[in-house]
Amino acid sequence: MLRKVSLIFFVSLLVLASFFSNHLSSFADSPTQQIRIGVVPSTESITIGSNQDFTITDKETGAIIYSGTSETVQVELSQAASVETNYWLQTAWTTNVPYMQDWLNRAEIAGYDTYVEDYNNGWRLLIGKFPANAGWGEREAFRQQMIAQGFAASDAYWRLITVSSGESEFRVIAEDFETVVPNAIQISSENGFIKIDGKQYRGIGEVAFNSSGTLAGINELPLEEYLYGVVPLELPPNPYGELEAQKAQAVAARTYAISGLGKRNADGYDLLPTTSDQVYGGYDAEQPVSTQAVQETAGVVATYNGDLISAVYHSTSGGFTANNEDVWNSDPVPYLRGVPDSQRGKSFEHVPTLAVFKNSANPKALRATRNGDFEADWSRYHRWYFEWTKEEISEVLSDYFSTDVGEVYEINVVERSNSGRVLEIEFITENGTFYEYKDQIRWALKYINANGAQSVLLSTLFYIEPVNDKRTKELTGFEVYGGGWGHGVGMSQTGAMGMAVKNRTYDQILKHYYQGIELEVWD
Repeated sequence: MLRKVSLIFFVSLLVLASFFSNHLSSFADSPTQQIRIGVVPSTESITIGSNQDFTITDKETGAIIYSGTSETVQVELSQAASVETNYWLQTAWTTNVPYMQDWLNRAEIAGYDTYVEDYNNGWRLLIGKFPANAGWGEREAFRQQMIAQGFAASDAYWRLITVSSGESEFRVIAEDFETVVPNAIQISSENGFIKIDGKQYRGIGEVAFNSSGTLAGINELPLEEYLYGVVPLELPPNPYGELEAQKAQAVAARTYAISGLGKRNADGYDLLPTTSDQVYGGYDAEQPVSTQAVQETAGVVATYNGDLISAVYHSTSGGFTANNEDVWNSDPVPYLRGVPDSQRGKSFEHVPTLAVFKNSANPKALRATRNGDFEADWSRYHRWYFEWTKEEISEVLSDYFSTDVGEVYEINVVERSNSGRVLEIEFITENGTFYEYKDQIRWALKYINANGAQSVLLSTLFYIEPVNDKRTKELTGFEVYGGGWGHGVGMSQTGAMGMAVKNRTYDQILKHYYQGIELEVWD
C-alpha cells in the first residue's frame, strides 16, 4: 500500500498526537483504565472463542453477530481484499514534518516507492519496494545505493511488511454459519475470559484492521489485570519469587504501560506483547505471587518531578548499571544514572575491571558468586566468557558490515564509559577499519551459539583480548570477558531479586535503580 503524503495530513496527525499526549494523564486517572494489547499484530486469519458461553458483536453497531459455547470461530480477511508482502528498507524514524516532506519529495522525484508507517507519535520512513523472494545481494546493492544518495544511513535495514488493499471486510466463520461484517468485531464471555488464537485472556477480544490493512487480534482489559500477565514473564517467580522484587517489577511494568498508552494507536492497540514493549502472556501466564505483587501495589507508579518516568529495565547489570546516554543516542536522564549492584557503596572504584572478570570463579560457566553483589547469586549471566576463532570473528564482522572484512588483525576499545561499558570499538581488518558505537556494538560482536548460529552479545560491559598461540605467538582468535545481560539501563531484574533477599523493600529497590524518583498512586 503506497501512501501519498501531504504536509497538511501530517500536521493534522501531530495535532492529534499532541492532544492525546496532553490528555494522557486524565485517561490514566480512572481506576478502571483499560489497555489494548496487540496479541496478534498482523495476520490474515484469527481464531476467537471461549471455554464458556460467548457473544460476538459488531463493535460499531453493537449488533450480535454470533453466540456460542466452548467453541472457536474463524475470522478472516474477506476475498475482496488483496494481501501483498514485500521488503521495504527502513531508513529513519522522525517527528520532524519538514524533514519527512523533503525526504518524500526527493524520493518521488528520483522515482522510488515510499511507505510511511505511523509509530510512537512519529513516522518510520521506508523506501524501495522489493518482492518477498528478492535475494540479499539485490537488496544490499539497493541499500548501499540509498546510503550513497543520502536517503538512508548505515543503520538502515530491511523489513518484510504485509499490507492489504481493496475493500476489506471481516468474514466470520463457525460451524454451519458464515457472514461478512464491515466493522471490527468483539468477543466477550460469560465468565470474563476469551481466547485469541488458542491463548486465554481476561477482558474482551477484538479483531480489527491494523495500519497495513491486515488483521490484528487485540485483547482489551483493565490495566491492572494486564499486569497479572506481564510480571511473571518479565520476572519469573521461579526462581525470582521474592515478593518485594515482584512488587518492584509490578511498579516498573505499570509505569511503562501507562506511559505507553496510545504508543501504537495507528495499529489499533497500545502495546505489543513482546520485548518490543513488555512480554505479556495473558491469563495462562499468571502466577499467585505476581498477582499479589500487582494487587499490593495497585496504582503505584514511579515519577520524577511529577511526570511518569521511562521505567526501562534489563535482566542483569553485571555489577554496575548504565547511564542512558552511554547506551542510546539520547540526552542524559537524571533518574537513569549508573549505580552499583553491590552493598559496597556507590563509588565508581567498584566498576568491574578486566581483572575482576578474569578472577571470577568460573566465567566459562556463565555464573559466579562474589560476596556483596545483589545479583551474582541470581543470574548465570552475571559473568560470562566467549571465544572466537580467526575464521569465526571474520564471519561475524563480515555479516554485520555487509562486506568481506578478510582477516581481523585487532579489536580495540576506543572509549569506555565510567560505568565500564564500551562506547566505541574499532575493528582493524585486512580490508579496512570499521567502527561501531554504544549498544549497537552487541550486534556487531555476535557470538556463535551451540547451534552454530550467531547471537547478540549479552552486554557492552566487556573486555576483549587477542588469543595467541603459546608456541608460535600467532593470532588465533579473540576472547571476551563480560558481565550482565541486556542494555543495562534502569532496574536490574536479578539485582532486584538480590536486594529483596537481603531484605530491601520494593520502594528501596526502585529508588536505588531510578535515582531521585518518587512513588505515587496514580488514581
